Amino acid sequence: MESKIELTSMGAKPVLSVRVVTTIGDLPALINDSYRRIADYLAELGETPADAPFAAYHRLGTQDIDIELGVPVSVNLPGKDDIKAGETVSGDAVVYMHEGPYTDLKPVYEKIFEWIGENKCTPKGLYYEYYFNSPGGVSEKKLATRIVIPVEK
Repeated sequence: MESKIELTSMGAKPVLSVRVVTTIGDLPALINDSYRRIADYLAELGETPADAPFAAYHRLGTQDIDIELGVPVSVNLPGKDDIKAGETVSGDAVVYMHEGPYTDLKPVYEKIFEWIGENKCTPKGLYYEYYFNSPGGVSEKKLATRIVIPVEK
């Protein structure tokens, strides 16, 4: 899949999500548990996701990560317990569709941030990864991840 970095304008979308501070080591189990609980809650409401699940990175530190795991929904829905109702950030964003292993994302981000600097954009400090499939369903080479970085132009 050939992809390119694009600047686009995005509207806010309603979501249900779980936001936590965790460590890299605990992240895989947390991701699976959070998506499962959100899916169970959506089923309880008789709703389905409106788009691919996402991880929104609010802070990526050396010791811990402030991460929001969620799914876009078609209408505003109530939260339940630690599953909160919210919305994605609106405005300009740099978008890139990556196909391949998650371990290949570091150089992809370097390329994206280089593009952001060359195009005189300023990141807003938050970025999203939307996951269109999972390692359990396809080979690593076929993993599809859309990276969305809100920016000011």
